[in-house]
Amino acid sequence: MDQSLSLQSVPSWFVVLPDHDAAAAPAAKALSFASRSLLHASGRPWIVGRWDPETAVTGAHRDVRVAVIGEHAVTPADAERAAASASGSPSASALDRLAGRAGSFHLLASCSGRIRIESGVVAVRRVFHAEAATPGRPVSVASDRADVLAELVDAGLDPRRVALEMLVSAVPHPWHGDPLWQGVHAVPAGHRLTLDAEGRARTTRWWSPPDPVVPLAAGAVHLREALAEAVAVRTRGRDLVSSDLGGLDSTAVCCTAARGGARVVAYTAAVHDEAGDDVYWARRTVRALGGVEHHVVSAGEVAMTFDGIDTLRDVLDTPSIITVDRNRRMGIVELAAARGSGLHLTGLGGDELLAGTPARLHTLLLTHPFVALHAIRGYAAKYRWSRGAVLRRLLDRRPYGAWLDRLARDLTGPAAPVDEPLLDWAVPPRMPPWATPDAVAAARELILTRRTPAGPRGRDRGEHRELAAMDGISQWVRHIGQMAAPLGIAVSAPYYDTRVVEAALAVRPQERITPWRYKPLIVEAMRGVVPEAGRTRSTKANATFEEEAGLRRNRRALLALCEDSRLVRLGLADGKVLHEWCRRGLTAETESYRLHPTVACEVWLRSREMTSLPVADREA
Repeated sequence: MDQSLSLQSVPSWFVVLPDHDAAAAPAAKALSFASRSLLHASGRPWIVGRWDPETAVTGAHRDVRVAVIGEHAVTPADAERAAASASGSPSASALDRLAGRAGSFHLLASCSGRIRIESGVVAVRRVFHAEAATPGRPVSVASDRADVLAELVDAGLDPRRVALEMLVSAVPHPWHGDPLWQGVHAVPAGHRLTLDAEGRARTTRWWSPPDPVVPLAAGAVHLREALAEAVAVRTRGRDLVSSDLGGLDSTAVCCTAARGGARVVAYTAAVHDEAGDDVYWARRTVRALGGVEHHVVSAGEVAMTFDGIDTLRDVLDTPSIITVDRNRRMGIVELAAARGSGLHLTGLGGDELLAGTPARLHTLLLTHPFVALHAIRGYAAKYRWSRGAVLRRLLDRRPYGAWLDRLARDLTGPAAPVDEPLLDWAVPPRMPPWATPDAVAAARELILTRRTPAGPRGRDRGEHRELAAMDGISQWVRHIGQMAAPLGIAVSAPYYDTRVVEAALAVRPQERITPWRYKPLIVEAMRGVVPEAGRTRSTKANATFEEEAGLRRNRRALLALCEDSRLVRLGLADGKVLHEWCRRGLTAETESYRLHPTVACEVWLRSREMTSLPVADREA
């Protein structure tokens, strides 16, 4: 693998260094690739890397330094006040208040040799740390990208983690989104990283989800205000922004931006499915809104799943399921960038946050049994769940650790049926048919031996399932952002702001999650924002045709990935079995999706072998 690919070619990254002489070697290496740097009060390098100066705000007071990098409305005066308040303690409440501001950003503070780094409550902005081998003793360094950090400390690839990424139906918590390099660790969402004066790393939790006790009517008001603020933080001061305009979630974001005074260029992608009605509803919305420039991308112009799969050159820091749909999802972003947009708004995150999961009923049955049973009957009818399967899931009270133990044992078992009730900790992932015994053993070992952080993502099945899903989809947002960065456009998901997440999760689950209404929380929140012509829409487009047609059209490219497969080289995939699967006609619902994680891993491994590209416009 190229040991300086990301350091050289990634347009935006930063590394955080401890205030210690032992950090001189990694600091020198980072500085040789960087365009910007900030210093500790001691004069040693603190934050080194590349970032748009318009996204960064700094403040200083005596020996305290504060930096905010990302999408935010923090002013230099805000940062100065936080630095003054934090004098003597990097855990001061002023920094906590700053961390709770609207937007999506990294907050960093240096105080008397101690460093505090935190991001958001999901995985849009991440923090990674690793020990750098330096003369005398190792010190911990941190970064917002795992690949940059791995190159900085010369970390080697961990094939066991690659094996785990091959799991079908998502890598389980807490391994989802973990780095694939030895000795490189991710800070869990909702946690902060601290580096002490000796350069030792420690993670602590700073966020927990709110108790879901707010009535729907009050919660809708809170959500509308939080979403408006989240959108305003991103659009303020921009001449033009672009936005997806498809389903209800992206429509709410687009309309919020337009109502807030932003000049919006909206894009809607058509699908081949005759039941797909995004274009119909988008046109009605634009007519009612007025003042929004609207572009419809015809179905024939939209890329299919697997298009270009053998020629992708994105530099991502982990494999991404988005890879198989890369050209389809990035098509609109590329059009927006060509139109002159520097910011593209997306509705990603809305499904997990607003529709929620029926798994909430598992706990609701104990507190509101009649309400829960009524909803369970509705879901069973809607999704054709069998009564026996529903009963088994409701009676299953295994803790998350026991669920993981069973998952590890059953990694090669049959996949869960499509009509399995959505009432468990997660859909149990499985290794694909082409996984070698070594790959299965490696994945099983990791699941059975590692428990950091211990326990589930949430307090019960429903909360866990929602937060874990948010971690997964917010990772998609992060990867799309990494793909878009070379185009000079940021891709932003306002639903993943801390305040927006809290506003939604605080609503009573029996009102937010119901089989009788489609996303009632956002429907109520958007009164007066989304035109009535589309506010109560209850349909959602389906891209099954694009998946199955894409598989047929790109079969040769998929077979090309099987030739000299890097996964086969690592002993993780059986090349003959994988080749046979890629030759078959596969259905989207039950078969072809099994290829997605493996294709993502294969493309990612190949991308790490590219020759580094020089980065233009390095600044002193």
